[in-house]
Amino acid sequence: MPQYKIAIIGAGPAGYFTAQALQNSQDEQRTFAIDMFERLPTMWGLVRSGVAPDHPKIKTVAKVFEKVASEPNFRLFGNVEIGTDIDIEELCARYDAVVMCTGSSVGKKLGIPGEDLPGSLSAAEFVPWYNGHPDYAQLDVPLDGTTAVVIGAGNVAMDCARILAIDPTELDPTDTAPQALAELHKSKIRKVYIAGRRGPEHAAFTAPELRDLPKLEHTDVLITKEEVEAAHARAEAAGEIEKHLASNLEAWRLIAEHPRSGHERQMEFHFLAAPKEFKGNGKVEEVVFGINTIKDGKVIDTGETYSIKADLVISAIGYQAAPINGIHFHHGVIENEAGRVLGTNIYTVGWAKRGPSGVIGTNKSDASDVVKLLIEDLRDEARPDFDITPFIPAGVQIVDQAAWSRINAAEVAAGEALGKPRLKEVSIEKLLHLGQ
Repeated sequence: MPQYKIAIIGAGPAGYFTAQALQNSQDEQRTFAIDMFERLPTMWGLVRSGVAPDHPKIKTVAKVFEKVASEPNFRLFGNVEIGTDIDIEELCARYDAVVMCTGSSVGKKLGIPGEDLPGSLSAAEFVPWYNGHPDYAQLDVPLDGTTAVVIGAGNVAMDCARILAIDPTELDPTDTAPQALAELHKSKIRKVYIAGRRGPEHAAFTAPELRDLPKLEHTDVLITKEEVEAAHARAEAAGEIEKHLASNLEAWRLIAEHPRSGHERQMEFHFLAAPKEFKGNGKVEEVVFGINTIKDGKVIDTGETYSIKADLVISAIGYQAAPINGIHFHHGVIENEAGRVLGTNIYTVGWAKRGPSGVIGTNKSDASDVVKLLIEDLRDEARPDFDITPFIPAGVQIVDQAAWSRINAAEVAAGEALGKPRLKEVSIEKLLHLGQ
């Protein structure tokens, strides 16, 4: 019975769900030996560095990842970067299949004047900053002004705005990165605007996220009743309102009708607002918005504008994949057909394959579909058995599953002493030390 060797690149949800799908596909005809590679010493991808720290329930999926990693046919190679430490060609020549699960980590640009001014950040920088990603530990987030603007109408924008708008004491019991939490405690920001270029009926927020907003203890969340009613009328005029949209519109109504408590901290939604320009002398000081309207279901620029004085702007308008040596990308994703990278034994799953869409669980069905294609393509005979370790440069300290378990346990123990789920370490050097 052949045992096929599969390399999975990326230790996030897409990677672990791919490994799980392979493990579940083993039978009398074939088994799999799985090697997972991750450039960081820490695993779990967006579950660690993307999910908001005040939403800990979502992170419990890590238990599934740990079960996958405990199987005898699974090996972990953390702190190893494909395309730098090992060429992708080396993997393709030795593994029966290579699955790219590298995600989308670069924020999309608005393409407007002033976007590169200091004080203008992408959610792709801000989110990993407060979540303790080592690459962003030193990010300069200006929190000394009173007003911030978040541009975008999805859950990532919502997370960014909420982290800025809530009282930092609400983050004290979470795994917010220590250096970010210290800065948020010093923050002078009290007003946060969320701006979307279309109407509330088009926003990509999910209903549970919206329903949580009136529960914020120290923050008033604002949207006018008129804006919600207009969105409902437009949705009705467009035809039958689907279940998820009806749920969202009801959540909007509850936010609009929720009594204001007169809190100093406020989060306010602005819809039909298209960013036109960031203005400022050496840093962001003002955001100019075009006013849109909706006619026959289409968003139309009215030509009118208004502006908001702001000291920090975060753009949350989507992600695209970071380049990897030896891999071709097209429109921010790996060039592929249904997960196959044609002409190679490379496959792709997750955001690297389809772009930044869906929730964490979406990657499970995506992985299952791609693994079916991978199995269809396998040759009758597996490639000769081998060990990839000698091909990794001698100076690279590999974080295997045992080392990652030590890092994880050390963070959890440090957090328990402070009443937190974990205390994240953001230094690569210190993480590697914890793994020894």
